[in-house]
Amino acid sequence: MTTTEVWCDRCGEPATAGAAHPGCTSARRLEPPRYCQHCRRRMKVQVLPVGWSAVCVEHGEIRG
Repeated sequence: MTTTEVWCDRCGEPATAGAAHPGCTSARRLEPPRYCQHCRRRMKVQVLPVGWSAVCVEHGEIRG
């Protein structure tokens, strides 16, 4: 899959410059991402007392 579109990592909808996601932006300060920004796949998320990790089967793991 080769796409140049960027996806919202909270709701999975297109993250275009014209369509802001104010609810997603404020929620992401407290929550880990749920969708991969690159391919829109739902990620496996684990929340720990010291942070979180999210894994996309295509693009790997991110931590926060």
